[in-house]
Amino acid sequence: MEKFFKLKENNTTVSTEVMAGLTTFFAMSYILFVNPNILSATGMPFQAVFLATIISAIIGTLVMGLFANVPYAQAPGMGLNAFFTFTVVLGLGYKWQEALAMVFICGLINVFITVTKIRKLIIYSIPESLQHAISGGIGIFIAYVGLKNANLLNFSADSATITSSVVKDGAATNVSMNGGVVPALANFNNAPVLLAIIGLALMAVLVVLNIRGAVIIGILGTTVIGIFMGVVDLSAIDWHANSLSSSFKDLGTTFGAAFGEQGMQSLFSNASKIPQVLMTIIAFSLSDTFDTIGTFIGTGRRTGIFSKEDEDALEDSKGFNTKMDKALFADAIATSIGAVFGTSNTTTYVESAAGIGAGGRTGLTSVIVAGLFAISSFFSPLISVVPSQATAPALILVGVMMMASFKDINWVDLEEALPAFFASVFMGLCYSISYGIAAGFIFYAIVKVAKGKAKEVSIILWIVDALFILNFLILAIL
Repeated sequence: MEKFFKLKENNTTVSTEVMAGLTTFFAMSYILFVNPNILSATGMPFQAVFLATIISAIIGTLVMGLFANVPYAQAPGMGLNAFFTFTVVLGLGYKWQEALAMVFICGLINVFITVTKIRKLIIYSIPESLQHAISGGIGIFIAYVGLKNANLLNFSADSATITSSVVKDGAATNVSMNGGVVPALANFNNAPVLLAIIGLALMAVLVVLNIRGAVIIGILGTTVIGIFMGVVDLSAIDWHANSLSSSFKDLGTTFGAAFGEQGMQSLFSNASKIPQVLMTIIAFSLSDTFDTIGTFIGTGRRTGIFSKEDEDALEDSKGFNTKMDKALFADAIATSIGAVFGTSNTTTYVESAAGIGAGGRTGLTSVIVAGLFAISSFFSPLISVVPSQATAPALILVGVMMMASFKDINWVDLEEALPAFFASVFMGLCYSISYGIAAGFIFYAIVKVAKGKAKEVSIILWIVDALFILNFLILAIL
C-alpha cells in the first residue's frame, strides 16, 4: 500500500487517508438522494438513478484513485443534473433517454479533448493571477454551499420575482426567479439551524486546536447531538423501500437506454433539431470541463497535490506522464460511464476539498470514498441519518482555508483585480464554478484589450472565451 500510493512521499499515512475519505464521503453523500430526486422528475425510476449514481461514483472515483493517485471523488454533478432535467427534458422536450445519449457524447468529447492535450493546454494558458482567483473563488463557492446546506440563509421573494416555473401534479417542482430575491440571515428559532451553529462552533474549535480528524469528529459529533435535539430521526429509517434488490430491478430500465430506440437512435432522427442537439451537447461539455478544471486548480496547487512542476509539465508531456494528465483522463471517462448506467454528467466533486482539508493527499482517499459508496448501496437509509447540518460546517471551514489564495492577488491593480473578482467572488454568487471562470476569462480579455495588451491573451483563451459566449447565447435561445 505504501509503495503503490506513495504515502511517505506525499507526507501522509493510512489513518489520515481513511479519515480524509470518510470526510469527503460524508460531505458529498447528499448526492445519493438529491440526484435521484432531480432526475426522477424526468420519469426515470428513482431507485434506478440511485444505483446508477452509486455505480458511476464508484467507477469514476476508483479510476481517479488507482490510476491517477489523487484524492478526488467523482459523482453526478449538481447543476448538470438540473440542466439535464429542467432544461433539456422538461424545457426542450427531449426524452430522458435522448438526454442520456447527449451526456454519453459529451463524455466522448471530454475524452477527446483530454487525450489530444486540448484540456491540458487550457489549464496551462490560464494566467497565474486567475489561478489564484479560481482557488479562492472555489473557497467562496464551497463556503456558500455550506451556508445554504446549513439553512443559515433565508431567501424571500414576491410573485413579481418569479420568471418561470415547472408545475407537476399541481405543485411547483422548479421555480426560476430574478434579482428580486432577497437573502437574509435565518432566525435562530428552530432546532436544525441551532444544530448547524453548534456543529460549526464545534468543528471550528477542533480545527483551530489542530485536533487529528477534526472534520470527521465534528460531523459525527454533530450527528449525535442532532439525535438528542430531534433533528435526526432514527425511526424514519426505511430499510425495505431502499433495498438493493429493488434498485437492481429498476436499473434494467436505465442501463443502456442511451443507445436504444428512444435514445441515440431517436436523438438524430429529426434533421431540423440536430443543430439544437449539438448546441446542447456543447453546453453540457463546457460546464463539465470547467467545473473540473476549476476544482483541480483551486484545490491542487495550494495543497501540493498538483505541484507547479506538474502543471508546467502539461505543455510538453505526452501520454499520461503526470498526475494531472491521469486525473483529467479519469474525470473524462466517468461521464460516459455514468450515462451508460443512467445518470447525468459524472464529474470531480468540489467537496473533495473537505477530505483534502482533512489531510488526504493520495488516491487511497479516493479508494476509501469508492468503498463507502459501495457500502452505501446496502445501508443507504443509515447514511441518510447524517444531516446536512453536520456536513455543512466542513464545507464552510474548508472554504475559509482555500480563500488564503487571495493574498497572492494584487487587488490594488484593477487590471488584475477586475478579472480576479469575476473569477472568484462572482463564482460564489452565481453558484457556478464554470460560469465564474467564464466571467473571469472574458473580463481578462476585455481588460487586456482596453489596455492595449491584447497579445498577452493566449489564443487558447480567445477560443475558450468565444465558446463561453456561444454557450451563453445557446442558453438564452434554449
